[in-house]
Parts: sequence; C-alpha cells; structure tokens
Amino acid sequence: MRSMTCRWRYFPPIAAIILTIFIVACGGVGSPMPATITISTPVPTATTQPTTSAPLTSDTGSVATTVPVAPTIQPTPAQEPTPTAKLPELGLSMVFTQFRFSRITNLVQAGNRIFVTEQTGRVLSFPKNTDTSEPTPFLDIRIRVSDSGNEEGLLGFVFDPDYDTNGHFFVYYSASQPRRSVISRFTAIKSGDQSVADSDSELVILQVPQPFSNHNGGQLAFGPDDMLYISLGDGGSSGDPNGNGQNTYTLLGSILRIDVSNLSAQKAYKVPADNPFSGPSSAKGEVWAYGLRNPWRFSFDRQNGDLWAGDVGQNSFEEVNLIEKGGNYGWNILEGNHCYSPKANCDPSGTILPVIEYGASNGCSVIGGHVYRGSAIPELAGTYIYGDYCSGLVRGFQFHAGKPVGDLLLVNSGVKITSFAEDSAGEIYALSQNGRIYLLTSLAR
Repeated sequence: MRSMTCRWRYFPPIAAIILTIFIVACGGVGSPMPATITISTPVPTATTQPTTSAPLTSDTGSVATTVPVAPTIQPTPAQEPTPTAKLPELGLSMVFTQFRFSRITNLVQAGNRIFVTEQTGRVLSFPKNTDTSEPTPFLDIRIRVSDSGNEEGLLGFVFDPDYDTNGHFFVYYSASQPRRSVISRFTAIKSGDQSVADSDSELVILQVPQPFSNHNGGQLAFGPDDMLYISLGDGGSSGDPNGNGQNTYTLLGSILRIDVSNLSAQKAYKVPADNPFSGPSSAKGEVWAYGLRNPWRFSFDRQNGDLWAGDVGQNSFEEVNLIEKGGNYGWNILEGNHCYSPKANCDPSGTILPVIEYGASNGCSVIGGHVYRGSAIPELAGTYIYGDYCSGLVRGFQFHAGKPVGDLLLVNSGVKITSFAEDSAGEIYALSQNGRIYLLTSLAR
C-alpha cells in the first residue's frame, strides 16, 4: 500500500472504495450461472532484470546479524509457453447469484458447503449446490474484530486438517486497544446436518502487535505437512520505516510456520524443529521466510506442495514469489527486482528475486492465487493463476525447470478482485469488492 508521504494505495481488504458493477445474470440460482464477462486475448510479458551494484549499509540494530544466507534465484525473462494445447477463451462467470456478501475476504469449501468470510467479522455458509436464498450464519465475532482501517478486519480463515473429527478451525483478525493481529482457534458444534461455531470456544494462539493499520498480510493455510502457515506484512506505514522486512527478530514482514496440533489453554503452539530459525538463535523461530512487504494471499500447490505468494509492492512493482524455507525476499532493500533502499547501488546478495514482477501498467495490488489443478479447463493444468485488485487483470504462468513460462493475460475482468479461492475439485474462484463470487471458466464449453 502506498501511504504517508507517498500516497495511500487501496487494495484488499478495502472499505473506502465503493464499486458498482451492473451485471445481468444468465439463469436461475440452483447452480453456478455466468454473468457478463470481459475477455482479453492472451499476451506475454517479460520479467525485468534487477538493478544491483555496491553493498547496502544496514541500519544499526534494525537487522538480524546472524541470518542464514538464503539461496539466490537469478530472474529469468518470462518466455513464450512451450507448444501445448491452445488455451480457450476464458472468463469470470458470476456464481451463487442469489447471494451478495459484504466485503468478502475468503471462500473455503468443507464437505458440500461453501464458507465465506466478511471483513466485518462474520462467517456464512451455504450448500454448494443450492437454491436457498439466505446463507447460514456460522460464526459472528464482529464485536471482537476491528475493521476501522481499510486493511483490517477478519482476514484469514482455514479449517483444521482434522476438522471432520475435532471441529477446529482457525481465523486471523484485527483487534484494537492495542492494535494487533490475532490468530485464534474456534470449535464448531454439530447441529443436525450442519455445524455452527461456538463463539465462546475461542483459544487465542498468537497475537502480534501492529504499529499501523495497513500491511497486515492475513492469509492462513495448512501445508501438506499439516503445519499452519501465516502471512504478516511489514507493519505498515510506507517504505517499512521500522525495518521489519529485513529483521528476523520480529514476526512482521514474514510467513510463519507453527505446529497447532494438541493445543490447549495450558499448551501453546510449538515451533517445528525443522524451521530455519528454530533452536537457540535469537531470531524468531516461527519465521519460515521473510523480507516481505505485504503477502496478502499465498497458497500451496495441491499436487507438489509448492508455496506461492503474491507480495504487494510499494509504488512501482508487484511480485509473485515461490516461497522457500529460510528465504529472504528482499524488502525493503528491493521492490521487485529493483533497488528500493537505497534507490541505487544496493546489494541484493542473499535474497530471492521474484519469479514474476509487473509494473503499474498492469495494476497496483497483486492478488496471489492458486495453481490450477481442476478438470474443467484441462489446458490450464499446472498454471499459476493470479490477479490484480486495481486493474482486474487475471494472469497465469507455468513454472518449469526453475523458470516461469508464459505469464499470459487470461481475463480482463473489470472486477475489483480481493482474493482467489479453490474448491475441493481444484476449480478457481475470484472474490470481488462488490460482494460477488466468480468462477474461472472456459467460454468454449
């Protein structure tokens, strides 16, 4: 987000912008039906080479002095895709047209039900194949959630891997007095053929002080290792004034990895022994990767376990990163592949450069997505789908032999995309600022 002496960049979650989109639904409410769609012809873009030179002198006391050197990935210009099946025309089709949510931040499927989070602090659910006109309340913690800052609120939601047996799920929300990010576990109670969360079952497992209202991160996800991963931004304001991005003594500006199995009021989460900073180091053991500005959305490839994150840039460049254990992703030395502090002659050694970056001509707030593993659009198999809040562009690339292939413009949606979601079948949804849900579809079928 641009802020303070720069200018505020409004990206999800955003309360201040009101967007009205006129959509004509094309059918009933019983099953997903398409709405008006804007399509764009795929065109490739390229990744810019970094500007690097002399060493950077760090601010005394603000940066960890004993940090493992992360592997460096040299950026490679995006290439034309290898000849494969030609991509069909794609679009975003509005689904679940009978519902309109308020400031939607997450969509998660559990069993045959869809769960949607609203930034204000509610979780609502409904059957995936439904003609019901009203969603069912699942959790309401609006009294605990602070959404006064346009990037604050109920930001993350994920079910425990053993939810079917233990009823546990986790949320990430903003709280006030003092301003902080809260990660909590709740328990759902079975009620007939549905479950309803017990709002009194909250077990707070982590609270992180937040110096400013912006750059909260907000993603929760369980990895294939059943560990809980959490994204946190650099603490906000503009330009990382507290130096959190390059400081492993703080949890800010990082993706965390913790073990939340067997939690109780007497037993806190555990730092996994194989975390990069676990053990006697004074660095925070929870940190899995750092040097991130605002990793609003990340996801795991359900096929190979790769961890992909979109990191929102400061003023000039957005980036998509392949997250590695102990990786340093450069902020605020770098913005994308380019020197940020200092503006010239910085030293990017030991940092991992983005797989893809793009500038203001393609948007201003990257929304990390998912690797497509569905069956409805087989031509997209293995393609990482991501987008941008400001431009509404949806793009995709494949990753082969350590290099991005393609980076094609798939859909020019005209929608303020706040998040992407993946259902149990691997199909991809886009969530919008206007409270609607869209399904990525092929127009040829």
